[in-house]
Amino acid sequence: MWDFSTEPEFQSKLDWMKTFVREEIEPLDLVFDRPAHYYDVTDKRANAAIKPLQDEVRRQKLWACHLGADLGRPGYGQLKLALMDEILGRSLWAPRVFGTQAPDTGNAEILAMFGTAAQKKRYLQPLLDGDIISCFSMTEPQGGADPKVFECGAKHDGKGWVLNGYKWFSSNARWASFFIVMAVTDPDAPPATRFSMFLVPAETPGVNIVRNVGLIGEPADEGAHGYMHYDNVRLDDDSVLGGVGQAFAVAQARLGGGRIHHAMRTIGACSKAFDMMCERALSRSTQGSRLADKQGVLANIANSDIELRQFRLLVLEAAWIMDQGDHAAAVTAIARVKVATPKIFYDVVQRAIHMHGSLGVSNELPLQHMWIGAALIGLVDGPTEVHQITLGKRVLRDYKPAPGIFPTEHIPTRKIDAEKKLAKYLKD
Repeated sequence: MWDFSTEPEFQSKLDWMKTFVREEIEPLDLVFDRPAHYYDVTDKRANAAIKPLQDEVRRQKLWACHLGADLGRPGYGQLKLALMDEILGRSLWAPRVFGTQAPDTGNAEILAMFGTAAQKKRYLQPLLDGDIISCFSMTEPQGGADPKVFECGAKHDGKGWVLNGYKWFSSNARWASFFIVMAVTDPDAPPATRFSMFLVPAETPGVNIVRNVGLIGEPADEGAHGYMHYDNVRLDDDSVLGGVGQAFAVAQARLGGGRIHHAMRTIGACSKAFDMMCERALSRSTQGSRLADKQGVLANIANSDIELRQFRLLVLEAAWIMDQGDHAAAVTAIARVKVATPKIFYDVVQRAIHMHGSLGVSNELPLQHMWIGAALIGLVDGPTEVHQITLGKRVLRDYKPAPGIFPTEHIPTRKIDAEKKLAKYLKD
């Protein structure tokens, strides 16, 4: 049980991680700073720099800890992973050095859960070794994350599957060794069984990147999010992941974990922005006094501290619920976290930017990446509004309508009932 403290043995690992990330990994953010460079497994200079760091992480038995003991990992569970990701979220390179970068974490999890022995050998093991990266190719340009309007499909012609269609924002496509593609295989089936997942090697003929889409402010075609065209891509029957018509179940298993991991790393990013805010308040003066002496600045610091601590507890609670194995409760908890994540990220980073003035909106501070990240986090793994609806419906399951024309807390009605209940004490 976690009770606002961590057992000494694991706390020592967290303490080591904090120092390691700050002193050994954060310099990578400054030297290898091209958009999404931390996913470029083809960069020999970057690989030479991170390999010794990855080896050290392995020696510490902290490599790829998002996976369970059945795959030779510590099997820490989501709560301990949350405490780790809080530290990793302070550096863009840290997840890759620790073998926990998205989308490979989710892709590895569904390969472990749904993959055949042959699929695990071909795709999962290289991911676990850190030799390759992968791509989850689901969303489409005309429908975003709504699978009910997906058009990319695969048909079986007696010899195997033929995949055709477009996908949008397939992250890390330009460096991926394989793609996990969600495609329509039975257009007339209900959404839950309409789709199948396919494992597609990057070198397969017909796998085309139309362009590499970047985030706001990134140069054209320098981004990491592929606009994909699958043009008569031929696949064998063994390429199906999890069974024909089972893509929806596979996707849900993957996205739930992805959402909580994004939230965990957001705690670390927000903490870094908060640290910058506090340092700035103590370092800069205007109108005859320090920023730290201004009431508005103190209010922003106080609000950020409270909100960040509230969010951290919400994430840790969700992680704890996931570790208990209660799927229904976990879905609700993850929805809460998903809705809260972009707001806390935006609010804390916006205050930090404002406190740094023109420097805050420049490209000379990491706040620029956090600002875009705050917008991005509200969209990845499903837009915030979807989870607001999910959460609202689940909350209402625990309530029922008022029995009469007035609410149950209607004072005149309750007073009559209370007087009847207490009548024996109210006699003269």
